[in-house]
Amino acid sequence: MTVFAPSAESSVTPSAGPSTESSAGPSTESSVTLSAESSVTPSAGPVVGRLERPHATLAFETLGAAGPLAVHAHGSLSSRAHESRAGLFDWTPLTATHRLARYDARGHGQSTGRPVPADFSYPALAADLLALCDHLSPDAPVTGLGASMGAATVLWAALARPERFDRLVLAIPAVAWEAREPRRAGLRAAATVVERRGTSTLRAAARLSGPPAVLAEVPQYTTEFDAAEHLVPAVLRAAAEADLPAPALLRDLPHPTLILTWPTDPIHPATTAHTLATHLPHAHLHPAETLADIRTWGRTAAAFLAAPAG
Repeated sequence: MTVFAPSAESSVTPSAGPSTESSAGPSTESSVTLSAESSVTPSAGPVVGRLERPHATLAFETLGAAGPLAVHAHGSLSSRAHESRAGLFDWTPLTATHRLARYDARGHGQSTGRPVPADFSYPALAADLLALCDHLSPDAPVTGLGASMGAATVLWAALARPERFDRLVLAIPAVAWEAREPRRAGLRAAATVVERRGTSTLRAAARLSGPPAVLAEVPQYTTEFDAAEHLVPAVLRAAAEADLPAPALLRDLPHPTLILTWPTDPIHPATTAHTLATHLPHAHLHPAETLADIRTWGRTAAAFLAAPAG
């Protein structure tokens, strides 16, 4: 494990663009539809499309004219739009060297789904990610990026098909393993509350508890959600059963991996990031202490991807 700090020479200039987890998942058979905006050049904005998956349609976009592909997966009950509104993560610096794909996980944002918890298991979400990678970069490995649920999705996908990825970027991995056990009952109870009273009760509870101190200036990241109300109970029940891969399974992953973590957040504790960094053989740990640090993560990730492997 190393602590990653980009040097001044490794800074990357972003190109123009828009400034909350091993069983078998769904089948990998997919079909793709691109919108009329697909004819727009990358400099004019993202190319958008839809990928048909078993029991879901995934909405995605790509940004950047050329280079290897990097695919970003968001957190649970979030979406591309939710992340943009929160203004917390900006991955567009990656487009200096990579083509960046962002997508809404099934049942989130503009993607569809069905109210079946198994569809939202981490291995199932990983199968969706792999299908998108196969479509957008059929002949070359990709960089997998993910935040929270998205970080778990990337890890499960890398374990399933390690050859599909060249590097990994894992942001705010969630509480895991033994430490996750106390959270499971709360997630199941939340699912029942949403079924009986709707998501307004969940939002009220999130506002009452408030964000972790490091996100005090951007509370909407933890108090707003972007998933269809009838699907939220299934998402929560899946999260209650989910976990990161056992640490022993991570030791053979060959990928250089950047791990991004922040403090004061019991849902995404730094201890998870440290455990991952200890067990992943080519891990680089980059802790943030302030919101300003977090807002440099896009540039940090771009420098990590641009640096020579090793």
